[in-house]
Amino acid sequence: MKKSLSLLAGLIASGICVQAQLALAQTWPTKPIRMVVGYAAGGGTDAAARGVAPRLGELLGQPVVVENRPGANGVVGAEMVATSAPDGHTIYMGAAGTMVIAPHLTAKLPFDTFKSFAPISLAANSPFIVSLHPGVQAQSIQDVIALARKQPGTITIGSSGNGGAPHLAMELFKNMAKVDVVHVPYKGLAPAITDLLGGQIQAVFADVGLVRAHMASGKLKGLAITSMQRAADLPNLPTVAESGLPGYESGTWYGVFAPAGTPGAVVDRIAQALSTVLASAAVRDDFTKRGMLAAPTTPQQFNAMVRSEYDKWGQLIRDAKVKVD
Repeated sequence: MKKSLSLLAGLIASGICVQAQLALAQTWPTKPIRMVVGYAAGGGTDAAARGVAPRLGELLGQPVVVENRPGANGVVGAEMVATSAPDGHTIYMGAAGTMVIAPHLTAKLPFDTFKSFAPISLAANSPFIVSLHPGVQAQSIQDVIALARKQPGTITIGSSGNGGAPHLAMELFKNMAKVDVVHVPYKGLAPAITDLLGGQIQAVFADVGLVRAHMASGKLKGLAITSMQRAADLPNLPTVAESGLPGYESGTWYGVFAPAGTPGAVVDRIAQALSTVLASAAVRDDFTKRGMLAAPTTPQQFNAMVRSEYDKWGQLIRDAKVKVD
């Protein structure tokens, strides 16, 4: 009898909880929503956030304000969101580097990818282009490898920060090509590309949308794309794999997270709104021009993807013996 009463009480409590969450989702949001980006303005993560924020705000009934909090390869922004009130008014546009790569390279992170966040939806996937300053005497990936072997420790390659996806793309290149290059971390790809344009560094593994215009103007040389297949809108740009490193593939993704404990009904409402935004022709076209592929998911699908990516990159990091500088 006592067990039956306990079970009944549990079911009633569960039902009340579900009703409370549904009621919250109907009244939420009650103020503007902050979408935190852990990198400087102008980078790929920032572009993904600003690409969805205006329309997302329209659908949710409150402005979605993008807030850049760069530092420690996105960790500063991630920690800010992880410790925010779990009410759906602060969300995070995270990147692969922060969420599934950094945990394998940094001894003590101020958050746990799986315990500190509630995954909402994947937003986009993005490969990189190996981009060089025009002054570098190399016209292909094989030229870069030959130059690096001839002059070890002299080629400088910028990244968005220690442990970021561009950093790991470089480390995998370094490991597979068996070359010695110098890693120069920045607080985002935008400042790295600024220094690349100025000749302070010699190369960057950068999002397509960040270097396409500079390639067209001749200010940068685009040698190869890091995806396994050539990009449909850049058919003449070879892949790294076909340029001398068979099997090479790298890139990044951007996805939206909320603090752990955010009501499931609110998470679902954001995910549904994001799906609508990412399905719109305007946003998809904008992402394509930036070299990104819009890729909405359910929270459950995104959670499974993050766990899979976490395991994949962890294995690669161990196999390649990648270390942060």
